[in-house]
Amino acid sequence: MSDEQRTALITGASRGIGRECAIRLAALGHRIAVNYNSHPEDADEVVKTITEAGGTAVAVGGSVAERAAVEKIIAETEEALGPIEILINNAGIISDSLLMRMKDDDFDRVMDTNLKGTYYCSRLVVPGMIKKRWGRIINVSSVVGIRGNAGQTNYAASKAAVHGFTKSLAKEVAGRNVTVNAVAPGYIRTATTDVLSEKLKDTVRAWIPMGRFGEPEEVAPLIVFLCSEDARYITGDVVRVDGGMAI
Repeated sequence: MSDEQRTALITGASRGIGRECAIRLAALGHRIAVNYNSHPEDADEVVKTITEAGGTAVAVGGSVAERAAVEKIIAETEEALGPIEILINNAGIISDSLLMRMKDDDFDRVMDTNLKGTYYCSRLVVPGMIKKRWGRIINVSSVVGIRGNAGQTNYAASKAAVHGFTKSLAKEVAGRNVTVNAVAPGYIRTATTDVLSEKLKDTVRAWIPMGRFGEPEEVAPLIVFLCSEDARYITGDVVRVDGGMAI
């Protein structure tokens, strides 16, 4: 993939899939804003990894659940690296509970980060992409938004909403050479899944035809491809990376 060097903002990029995307995009020459909320030391490590390899990156703190914070994230990114041309909405949280026990705050916090965060970031970068007539937005969703999961009504609702958001925005901006896609990972080995009990991990593996969790390195290449010029005719899609879990 031979692309012009561009500025990419990746939310929730201090760990897991976001981290892997940051390192891979930087290796292609793109300028990377590594957004984090609660793990600044991890974000600094990602920036160090990129810069020591000859790339350009900055760490930008802030919660995507708050519009004012998102405005600050984008302002700091563009001041340091230039207009954002690639946006990867990767930040997300879980707060699991059966619906009958779920607290309003559990529902609201998940929706605020997973859905409204995607909205805030996309809303603020789209005008610049339209003006330049080039842009890539990739929303990191979840297979749970496709198949559902007991105890995750809030998370599943947020990710299913991201799918509808992706398809609708793709239609709005397609004529300006801006593509919008979603990638829906299954169970990927990250800090979120590492805390699961071995019993639960065994249960989940039984749902996956490939019989194992995925790795961030197995999701990031698809996201990087969707950011490229080679993916210019792909938009409004939701692509699963789940080992067959949602078949």
